[in-house]
Amino acid sequence: MASPFHEVYQPRTVSDLGIWTFGPIALKIYGLVATDQEIGEDTQAFARQFLEKDVLKRMEDMGESNGLGFLIIHPGQTGLTISAHWWTYGSVLCQHNFRQFHGSKEPLNTITRPVIGCVWELAIINSEQVSWRETMMTQTPNPSAYLDRRLPAAAV
Repeated sequence: MASPFHEVYQPRTVSDLGIWTFGPIALKIYGLVATDQEIGEDTQAFARQFLEKDVLKRMEDMGESNGLGFLIIHPGQTGLTISAHWWTYGSVLCQHNFRQFHGSKEPLNTITRPVIGCVWELAIINSEQVSWRETMMTQTPNPSAYLDRRLPAAAV
């Protein structure tokens, strides 16, 4: 049975937006933009607010954080996704997303719509799990090497 939803793959640009530190956690920040979209100062400020208001509380409540992770700010064709990821228990990746369609007043309910990520975000997530495995799951974990290692700024 064919789906009524179909999208033709077109590469999207990945950018390095630095490292944001919030208390005990440092996050690599990735930008990911669809054609005709951009990440402005207001979008970055909103992402920081999302981290401070929603994500840090989840991290604290869960506990066992390794103090490292990454964030994807993704203005896509249909809306904005901000996808926060943090490592716990030495090998477990946790995630909390914000998703909102362009023009909508309310975000999507991420409980009833448990999206992991789109194909472009999954490329970044995969790169990060390889980076984690190779820099932190070794005899001598190296947080600096993890933070320095990035998916090259290119198209995915």
